[in-house]
Amino acid sequence: MTRSDKKPDWNKDKNMNDLYLDASSGLSGDMLLGSLLDLGADRNAFMQMIASIGLPVELSVHETRRSSLRGLKVDVHITASDGKARHFADIARFIASSPLSDRVRERGTAIFRRLFEAEAVVHGQPFDKTHLHEAGADDALVDILGTAWLLDALEVKKVFCSPLNVGAGWVKTSHGVLPVPPPAVAELLRNVPVYSAHVTEELVTPTGAALVSVLAEEFIPFPEITYDRIGCGAGGRDFPGFPNILRAFLGRTGSFKKDETVYKIEAAIDDSTPQILAAAVDRILEMGALDVTQAPLVMKKNRMGTLLTILSRSPQLDALIEAVFNETTSIGVRYYPVNRRVLERSVQTVEVLGETIRIKTALRDGRTINAQPEYEDCLKAARRTGTPLKDIIRAVESLFSI
Repeated sequence: MTRSDKKPDWNKDKNMNDLYLDASSGLSGDMLLGSLLDLGADRNAFMQMIASIGLPVELSVHETRRSSLRGLKVDVHITASDGKARHFADIARFIASSPLSDRVRERGTAIFRRLFEAEAVVHGQPFDKTHLHEAGADDALVDILGTAWLLDALEVKKVFCSPLNVGAGWVKTSHGVLPVPPPAVAELLRNVPVYSAHVTEELVTPTGAALVSVLAEEFIPFPEITYDRIGCGAGGRDFPGFPNILRAFLGRTGSFKKDETVYKIEAAIDDSTPQILAAAVDRILEMGALDVTQAPLVMKKNRMGTLLTILSRSPQLDALIEAVFNETTSIGVRYYPVNRRVLERSVQTVEVLGETIRIKTALRDGRTINAQPEYEDCLKAARRTGTPLKDIIRAVESLFSI
């Protein structure tokens, strides 16, 4: 089966701007370059851009296979090196003097700053004393500036990434044999979901970690996304039975949806009055709960009770659990992560009898599929005008149809 050589007109299709990276085989700078070029970016323009920045490098791009799967491999060959080390200030000056766009220069500088910050922490050095050897710096410049340029060329607005498979074992570096993930990678991936599976090798490089830690908006499992192109970037090694491939999925704006992980908090209460529970619900909602419900249940000794259920995002979890203890008679709660999926929402307004009434709408793929008049607005309009509430709601519904 052959792939079409016909490239899409990216200037015509303005909606292809959500990028999802499947890093289940790890991630490196050359893998990211290969996957983005494989999405259909202009290879000749990319080569000309690299030549324009004046690095002593030669690039080769070719198709290869990794464990029977195809991918595009980008090799960077350093043609000259005097062995000098480069500090962040040297890199920043080089980027600032390049003929690249402001956006590419800003992205590239931010990624290098992140890389140098991590190296400084790992080696216990001041930021301005931390350095990269020239060959490593030139290689990283190609990876980082090339990725920033390709993202612009493909008109990518947002980048999302899977949890990262970092590999396992040990890796030889200029600082000796280090455990996987190496200290710089571990530092760069603070607060990023990572795991180890399948091979005893280093799968995420420092440059790859720096790139994704700056570029990715979120690290999430494979989302719901309508994609048109898949780019496959090959890693440098071919592992038996394990495809060392980074896949990039390019999708349309408005079609990207993700499951959000939230927490469900539950408390079974059989010794509280309805008034106390009602006040507790109001307080918990004020504190930022996503939802609060009450349901009757039969507890031990056949006593009637209430199951209080709260949905919370992670930052509010501890405060909302504390509120349950403070505002109710509960002496224990259960909480656990759950996934939820919600429709896009918007609010519109209509005028009925001189009163402004909001309508909450729910959309899927840009199409309104549910609409509900705001109850409090309808009630206020009914009282002000002396009109029955049901007539106000009917009037609103007649003015706004799905």
